[in-house]
Amino acid sequence: MPKTVSGFSKFTKEEKINWLVKTYFTNNENAKQTLKKYWNSNQKLQELHDDFIENTISNYYLPYGVAPNFVINGKQYVIPMAVEESSVVAAASLVAKFWSTRGGFKANVISTTKIGQVHFMYDGDFKTLENYFSGSKSNLLKVTESITKNMRKRGGGILDIELRDKTEDLDNYYQLHVTFETKDSMGANFINSCLEAIANEFKNNDIQIVMSILSNYVPECLVRAEVSCKVEELFKENAELYAEKFDQAVKIANVEPHRAVTHNKGIMNGIDAVVIATGNDFRAVEAGCHAYAARTGKYKSLTNCEVNGDDFRFWIEIPLALGTVGGLTALHPLAKLSLELLQNPSAEELMQIVAVAGLAQNFAALRALTTTGIQHGHMKMHLSNIIKQLGANEEEQQYLLNYFSDKQVSHSAVVGAYNELKK
Repeated sequence: MPKTVSGFSKFTKEEKINWLVKTYFTNNENAKQTLKKYWNSNQKLQELHDDFIENTISNYYLPYGVAPNFVINGKQYVIPMAVEESSVVAAASLVAKFWSTRGGFKANVISTTKIGQVHFMYDGDFKTLENYFSGSKSNLLKVTESITKNMRKRGGGILDIELRDKTEDLDNYYQLHVTFETKDSMGANFINSCLEAIANEFKNNDIQIVMSILSNYVPECLVRAEVSCKVEELFKENAELYAEKFDQAVKIANVEPHRAVTHNKGIMNGIDAVVIATGNDFRAVEAGCHAYAARTGKYKSLTNCEVNGDDFRFWIEIPLALGTVGGLTALHPLAKLSLELLQNPSAEELMQIVAVAGLAQNFAALRALTTTGIQHGHMKMHLSNIIKQLGANEEEQQYLLNYFSDKQVSHSAVVGAYNELKK
């Protein structure tokens, strides 16, 4: 059984790897070669990556692709996507081209307010606490002035501080609910610094500060994206039937949580891919979007659909806290390149682009599900991955790709065809 290691973070990268392969891997040399294979040959670039996190021993690459032909509010975009799942980029590209001839995507930012909270416990009279807060509020803003100075110059800063009584949910629990405008930065460090300064000023002998932290649930940092066209423009055949099925599929995701989770996961395929490519925090975005999907007390679809006579309309409304300055967006070379590819958008423009990517992904999935089925296109894209996993050489790969060009693809079918080929 491996022993506990002391001072691991102080080891050199080589020492870390040597300890790991010696302790956990049977094929030491293969493990070491695999880890080193993914080091960047540019030493400065590798050192940059090493500094992103602690105990770095290698890099884990995601494919970085682009989906062209997106038209958003009349402007042409090529959208960068970092994702490993087959068919995501292909689906986005197909949908982008489809809607580019039907007016493109329309998007608008509804609001950009972000939230932070100081959580505290207080066992006294509420009126006394309320009076203390009222008398302290101006000072709470004052102690953050040095932190908010530059943000205020850009039109951002603290919008308001509220005292909220949460004792119905938990005995003696209160919070300072603080709203922020952070302009083109995502603002996590800015918000947390402000909150800690506020908490330090607000605490007294009767108030026990538990924690001060931003919230990744931002229901007032909203963006909307939509597409619309005549029903007859949606499908070459049976347009009315398929439009009805499409609408029903969205309605099912609004009443059945088991379907809604998978439905929204597909939306996040597109959203996460762009969020990662631009150096933003996809985990924060995921958490916020899923919380928003459950805001009514029941988990529902993030998209909605309407078929009204001859008119088809499909839209998404989601919370997105994104940044185009600061954080990884300023450090990661590909993140910077992604933003340049997107024509250096503001945070609000990036919100629109990301929302469109999610809507496009959902449109592609629902279109496939209600017509040919999702597996037809997905497994075709997955075919080359299966073939490579089997260890097929180039000649065998080409044979199998040709063999399945007009056949149903499944893992077992590919394995069977490969085994027959080897015979």
